[in-house]
Amino acid sequence: MIYDISQPLFSCEVFPGDTAPARIPVSRMEDGALYNLTDISLCAHNGTHVDAPRHFIKDGRGIGEIPLEKFIGPAFVAFHEGDVLKKDAERILENAEAAKPEAAKRILIKGKAVVTLEAAERFAEAGIFLLGNESQTVGPEDAPMAVHLALLGAEVVLLEGIRLGKVPEGVYQLNCAPLNLGDCDGAPCRAVLLDI
Repeated sequence: MIYDISQPLFSCEVFPGDTAPARIPVSRMEDGALYNLTDISLCAHNGTHVDAPRHFIKDGRGIGEIPLEKFIGPAFVAFHEGDVLKKDAERILENAEAAKPEAAKRILIKGKAVVTLEAAERFAEAGIFLLGNESQTVGPEDAPMAVHLALLGAEVVLLEGIRLGKVPEGVYQLNCAPLNLGDCDGAPCRAVLLDI
């Protein structure tokens, strides 16, 4: 089975202060044109997207500089509600390692969860490739910087704004390759999980 864990872009949740995505018709067949053509305007962090280190680190790597193996490979989906503390991060990592060691490199948190700084530091210490969550930001919405710095500073990429409501906990093959926007601080992606 394939699970589409992405938000539709033009009806997506938008982080407070970010520019909302817009669809701008340039050419429309219904107006007599030979073809349909659409411009789009968006923030690199709209909808389901990936954060690169450059998002919070001045000289950090841009999205196009990150190896694709960080975005594609086995992943572990873990359910958690509320603040993710260090002990919760340790439990998630242990469960992922027990299920499939390779899946412990890409952790996706299902539920209304907020990653705390202590959990971010534990995930970074574990050397994971990617941390994903359902919120539009991985840390507290009112103070996301410390969590982002702990993870992005350790080259952990962040997959934000995923939708895991219909996905049971367990191991999957993840593909969330972002658009190659070069040295940009992030990029939208079409994130999917496949049963393995």
